[in-house]
Amino acid sequence: MPNPRLIVSMFPIAVMVLGGVAFAQDYPARLIRINTSPPGGGNDYAARLILKGLTERVGWQVVIDNRPTILSAEVASRAAPDGYSLLVAGGTFITGYLIEKMSYEPLRDFAAISLTHRQPNILVVHPSVPVKSVKELIALAKAKPGELNYASSGVGSTNHLAGELFNVMAGVKIVRINYKGVGAGVNAVLSGEVHMMYANLASSAGYIQAGRLRPIAITSAEPSPLRPGLPTMAASGLPGFESVLITGVYAPSGTPAAIVNRLNQEIVRVIHLPDIKERFTNIGIETVGSSPQELTAAMKSEIARTGQLIKAAGIRPE
Repeated sequence: MPNPRLIVSMFPIAVMVLGGVAFAQDYPARLIRINTSPPGGGNDYAARLILKGLTERVGWQVVIDNRPTILSAEVASRAAPDGYSLLVAGGTFITGYLIEKMSYEPLRDFAAISLTHRQPNILVVHPSVPVKSVKELIALAKAKPGELNYASSGVGSTNHLAGELFNVMAGVKIVRINYKGVGAGVNAVLSGEVHMMYANLASSAGYIQAGRLRPIAITSAEPSPLRPGLPTMAASGLPGFESVLITGVYAPSGTPAAIVNRLNQEIVRVIHLPDIKERFTNIGIETVGSSPQELTAAMKSEIARTGQLIKAAGIRPE
């Protein structure tokens, strides 16, 4: 005979499970807000393509709310965990708190939905720099310690972390010069103000084609189909080198699993639409689309790897 106490104790759990499923079936019943970085950046670009797919293909009502990356994450972390306030972010959102204290921690305060894309950088140098390979750059840096420099777009940015990873792994000292944004850094290399930069494909491809920047290697672990023929840093003399910007979609922690799964299903479908995928590819971004668990694993890996680099390189807030 069934235990009456067991039946009673299981009743609230059953109500919660069935309630979550019913909620997911009715979701969304109103406007969804995607919090992300200011217009013009990769986060905003991804958010707008997701909005396009969800509104045109799925019929949902979605708007974009642009704010500085960290503020955007802080706002999203304080939102109700009901699936109506999302975040599209990467880079300093995931690892910035390791360098500077913030009001949120990504693994604690957010539920992962899907990895949207991975974006490697290309190590580019001014044509006057007498190197054409990673090994030649290492040799030059060792011959001229502290005389070479590279541009970065802020503390903790992927181009900053890539530059310091190079210093640590190669045992050299190439000096960082900070600029306000990737575009400003690329312009500094073009003018010869600095020697090199780890620049994304979108900001560097045209100048590489025109011969105004010389590509040395790509920072992904594997060669990129978006830049065929360009070797990886790892295969060019620094085994194990990898520095890639990962961007994902998140909801506040505590969002019901049924809602997270529904969002994952629709967003992954949007990311893999041929026209959406093509628009990502056109600016040098590799689309992914993943399970929530895969995004969480990628975050943990990124946090662990960046934490080690911060200690090794002595990176501090400015």
